[in-house]
Amino acid sequence: METRTDSVNVRVVEGDICDREVDAIVNAANSQLWMGGGVAGAIKRRGGRDIEREAVAHGPIEIGGSVATTAGALEAGHVIHAAVMGPDLTTDAGKIRRATLSALSLANDMGLASIAFPALGTGVGGFPLEECARTMREALREHTSEGTTLETVEFVLFGHDAYVAFASVFGGD
Repeated sequence: METRTDSVNVRVVEGDICDREVDAIVNAANSQLWMGGGVAGAIKRRGGRDIEREAVAHGPIEIGGSVATTAGALEAGHVIHAAVMGPDLTTDAGKIRRATLSALSLANDMGLASIAFPALGTGVGGFPLEECARTMREALREHTSEGTTLETVEFVLFGHDAYVAFASVFGGD
């Protein structure tokens, strides 16, 4: 599914974020930046342990903050680690909003043209998919309303239920 927000192409895709050929993929990180399960674990398995070592060297960071690392063996150029939860691995809409805005802002500061997000906080964090999609959509609208280097923002959802939730929210624009 594809739509536009301001000057940005928005794609909602079902698949594995580790396969995306974009300037950066976003990791749903914890504030300590260690990479255990979920999206972080998949990124570490596919991209290599150096991604985690590099991330942890930047931490800890505040919840809602983000840092960029190299992407190891992944197709993407960078991994942006957006801290959507603390060591307790819980999250909420405010944390997801701040982490989304932080990752978008960092990508803009880096001059990136494309970025791919997972459904932040919905795996290990247990946040509801549709509410996550609405929160991330609003953060994207806020970011793009001020201008951005980003041309394409992808939401890459692992599993059909996640895809349907995001497609219904973004398709309603």
